[in-house]
Amino acid sequence: MTTAREPMAGTSGHTPRRQGVAAGTSIAAAILLLTVGVLSVLEGIAAVAEDELFVVGVDYVYAFDVTTWGWIHIVLGAVLIISAFGLMTGTSWGRGLAIGIAALSILANFLWLPYYPWWSILIIALNIVVIWAIATWRPQS
Repeated sequence: MTTAREPMAGTSGHTPRRQGVAAGTSIAAAILLLTVGVLSVLEGIAAVAEDELFVVGVDYVYAFDVTTWGWIHIVLGAVLIISAFGLMTGTSWGRGLAIGIAALSILANFLWLPYYPWWSILIIALNIVVIWAIATWRPQS
């Protein structure tokens, strides 16, 4: 004789739909964060290896050498990759680091706008999606 297991009082026996969507989006955010990190590293390598690849039309108040920007993107990309793995494994530091480094990536790509505008806008938008997905997901304790 088998009996069906009853859900605990006050619970419906399953994760609410909104949390399920947020959890799925959080995994997608980790994969997206990993992708953005790899692409940032490649962008940084391109900037360090060949300064003439990126063209600036107007002088801006903040002026960094393209090689400096390349190193900034390489370091940010590496930390994005580390935070993506932390997020995928569900570590407690993974969520905070992912949100923080995505915010720094938004700032860096805003400052990178004069060099490569369409890429910067795309990365800013993707980082906003990543921050939303991670911030709205509440993992079960």
